[in-house]
Amino acid sequence: MGQNENEEKPAKGSEKAVKTSWFAGLKDEFSKITWEDKGSVARQTVAVIIITVVLALIIALVDWLVQYGVNFLVGLSV
Repeated sequence: MGQNENEEKPAKGSEKAVKTSWFAGLKDEFSKITWEDKGSVARQTVAVIIITVVLALIIALVDWLVQYGVNFLVGLSV
């Protein structure tokens, strides 16, 4: 589709990709990874833990308020 009719097509087998083992390719890909330093990972971990605790407390507070409101509307003793 992208070629004109008068363009030459490469001969069959002339442009073979070099075959490497799967593990060599995996090693090459792992070498491209940029790893964070320990300090950055520690700060991000602390931030995730703090946000998780804060959100858990907010959800618990909202749950308690909704339960209190439902009990009040139904007339159960609180």
